[in-house]
Amino acid sequence: MNTAVARWCVLIPCLNEEAAIQSVVESVLALGAPVIVIDDGSDDRTPEIVAALPVTLLRHEERCGKGEALRRGFREALRQGYDAVLTMDGDGQHLASDIPRIVAAAAQYPGHIVIGARLLDREQQPKGRRRANAVADWGISWACAQPIADTQSGQRWYPRAALDLVDLPAENFVFEAAILIAASREKGLGVVSVPIASRYHGAFRPSHLKPVRDVTRITTYTIGRVLHYGHIVASHRRSRTAPLIVDDGTTG
Repeated sequence: MNTAVARWCVLIPCLNEEAAIQSVVESVLALGAPVIVIDDGSDDRTPEIVAALPVTLLRHEERCGKGEALRRGFREALRQGYDAVLTMDGDGQHLASDIPRIVAAAAQYPGHIVIGARLLDREQQPKGRRRANAVADWGISWACAQPIADTQSGQRWYPRAALDLVDLPAENFVFEAAILIAASREKGLGVVSVPIASRYHGAFRPSHLKPVRDVTRITTYTIGRVLHYGHIVASHRRSRTAPLIVDDGTTG
């Protein structure tokens, strides 16, 4: 796949994804993109399946959480000389067919994080999840002092400046919020969203996110960041403008 952007790879953190991981990885490889998979201590056939594919496989002997899986993947990407990574989950909810649109947006908006935002077919989202995501978007956008559509999506393009935040002291699902906030406030990166479909129906395994525990952790961290950076009213005002969305009219 020819692009005008920096050298990049696809990064897939996974945990017990034997049902979907082969098709997910093979669909990315079909685009000609290099792949790094971080297995976070799976106890099913996930590492065995991935080991048979032409990718870089890193393994945690014990479960360390999504944040540490992403952190290790960032470090490996930097070690291999990549200047950007595109992350996606291994359960099949993110499609490789959306990658070219995300990469095109990255080329159009250098110096931005690009999010594959689940703005299409939103009626598929469970109502509770939709409400929780809306609250997260509101709070994290405030902490970022810029509007962000779908702060909870795991399909993202991270440029080099964001990868340099690899050592942020945040764990598990908080790490993804922390990257958005620090990249916005400390690196001056913008955030642009590319609409993708919401995919909740079908044979997807239950989310590893624990609603009460993980939402509480994300909320506590976000409130702390809002207070840390100050200019609370001005930050909130900037976060309430329209998010930057790039839509070429096609979806995967």
